Amino acid sequence: MFRMFALALGLTLVLASISQADSLRIATEGAYPPFNFIESGELKGFDVDIAKALCAKMQTECTFQAVPWKEIIEGLEGDRYDLIVASMAYTKERAARIDFSSPYYRSHSVLIGNEAFQDSAPDALAGVRIAAEAGTIQAEYLKRAYTKSTIVLADDQPAAQRLLIEKKADLLIGDAIELLTFMETPQGGVFSYVGDPISSDFLQSSAHITARKGKHALIERVNAALKEIKLDGTYDRINDAYFPFSIY
Repeated sequence: MFRMFALALGLTLVLASISQADSLRIATEGAYPPFNFIESGELKGFDVDIAKALCAKMQTECTFQAVPWKEIIEGLEGDRYDLIVASMAYTKERAARIDFSSPYYRSHSVLIGNEAFQDSAPDALAGVRIAAEAGTIQAEYLKRAYTKSTIVLADDQPAAQRLLIEKKADLLIGDAIELLTFMETPQGGVFSYVGDPISSDFLQSSAHITARKGKHALIERVNAALKEIKLDGTYDRINDAYFPFSIY
């Protein structure tokens, strides 16, 4: 009887281990529409739909959680989740801590504001208050390039947008696609792009999925699944649900 119990217990543990291995915990920010946001208590957006499509291709159960941007890499390193799907741009500093997938979309960084501003060059914006989400590559770029401007940081992108709306900042820097969505709202419709998209080697234009350092097999699975959803039309269907043009 004891042997049978031990065998049953051992089988249960093995099955539990397999089940755990076949599930992935995914983190996103939940405050970066249209890529990731919370609606009626549920995580939604382009990032979330792409993650769900990848999980289906990998035949993996996935759970999702919203994590503040300033904590998201630390949480990955602390094994609180397995993947980040949150429009993460590549930087050398981040690559020293986490591993990156192939790109899954591309965009550019831009400044937006009212019509009084026409030039996005740093010298033209001396003394101007520019808002950004803390911890983003755009915020770091402001610190490096816009040294004559006043940088106003917010906890997330909606908070940065409110700084612009409430005239606590003159301009806002961010992703062109994300800000286009903002400018299609009643409050954001009074603003427009300032100058040309910002061109800089520091401001990477591609977004990646990330895993803990050394999780090469997991990144390979993600990359293979990304290829599959591109080939079978899944990616395009998700793209078209959010954008009138391809962002790949």
